[in-house]
Order: sequence, then structure tokens, then C-alpha cells
Amino acid sequence: MESEIARIKEMFVSTQGEGPYVGVRQLFIRFCACNLMCKYCDTDYMYENANFVYSPEELLEYIKKEFDLASIHSISLTGGEPLLHADFLKCFIPLVDAKFYLETNATLSDELYKILDYVDIISADIKLPSATGIGNTFEKHDKFFQIARENKKIYLFAKAVFNEDVTEEEIIATVNLAKKYDFELILQPQMQNETMLPSINFADEVFSKCLKRYNKVRLIPQVHKFLDIR
Repeated sequence: MESEIARIKEMFVSTQGEGPYVGVRQLFIRFCACNLMCKYCDTDYMYENANFVYSPEELLEYIKKEFDLASIHSISLTGGEPLLHADFLKCFIPLVDAKFYLETNATLSDELYKILDYVDIISADIKLPSATGIGNTFEKHDKFFQIARENKKIYLFAKAVFNEDVTEEEIIATVNLAKKYDFELILQPQMQNETMLPSINFADEVFSKCLKRYNKVRLIPQVHKFLDIR
């Protein structure tokens, strides 16, 4: 990726629909490109489909012109995978007087280092092989969370998308990561449009299994899909 140019798919203000910040108003900046190809991914992040190509200063001017930052809780850096643009973000974030909420697949720990001092909230994914189809990424997640914890001011939490193929080994490994780094774990049932793929009973069973091992666990579906908003 270019160090001082970002390719962005879209920018819009909406309501956060995932995790412990459900219901807050955010400016979403969706960056193009991703280093993973999860089979449940529902976003268009292809690098060549960028609608905006900006330098940090150009993006700042666009945001100041188009959005009222005083009316939002934070700026969500999402994608795709925003850490593929870490060099750009290291230049851009200090220009903006706002909280920054990083949504990441938690596999690019070296890139996280570059902006660790600039983000306020990290919404990290724990990618379960049974749901993603991409293989085991727990080692990469472990390294990522180790680095994230170096900045004590960051509020860190993780989401784990699951379906009825989730295994006991995945549940144990996910909970162990949460316990090791003492963060809140959000269990997120896989969705198909506004429908949960795992049954409510199955989701509650997974929730109960996690709670027996760790008490900082919450079961939260993708609320924005029920609301039919982005």
C-alpha cells in the first residue's frame, strides 16, 4: 500500500451495530483491501473499487466539509482491513480532533505498532476456522493482543463470529485468549441478511459454555442488520 495515499470505498455516518458500542453514532471510513478472505464477509473492499483516493490532508478537508464531527461518538476505521493503511493512518489520525475506533481482523500486529498511540478503541476479530474457512489464526491473534495491551489507555474488546459448526476447541481457544489479555469477548452469531444462522438455543448454549470459563462474555448479534441500516 502507498504510505501516504489511501484508497477508500465509502464514508458515511450511521449507528454502530456490533459489540459493546451498539447504538453510538459514528463516522465510518471503509478502507479498501483485506489480507483475509472470510467466507461470511459481506463488504465490498476490493482495492480497485475505491471511490476515494486521498492523502491525509485531503481526507481531513473532505471530512471537515461533509461531516459534523461534534455530533458523533467516534470515527470508525473499518474495511476491508484498515491496518493495511497503517502508514497513511499514522499521518492522518493526529490531524483530527476525534476519538478513533479501529475495526480489525487482528492479524497484522506489526502494522498495529505504527498507530498504537493514536487509537482509542480496538474492536478486534477472533477468526474461527469453522466460520471463516481461512484456517487457524490464533497465533496471529495472540501476538496482536499482546501488542495492543502495551497501550493501557486503549479500550480493547474482541468479537468472534460463530455458526453451528463451531468446535469445543475453538470455544476454549477463544476464551483462553480473552482471559489471557483480560478483554471483553463478544459472541456474534453469523448472520444471513437479518436472520441468525445458528438457532437461538444453539447460540445460548455456546454463550453458556463460554461463561463457565470466563465472565466477561456477551452475546450480541449484528443489530444494524435487524434495523436495516449500514
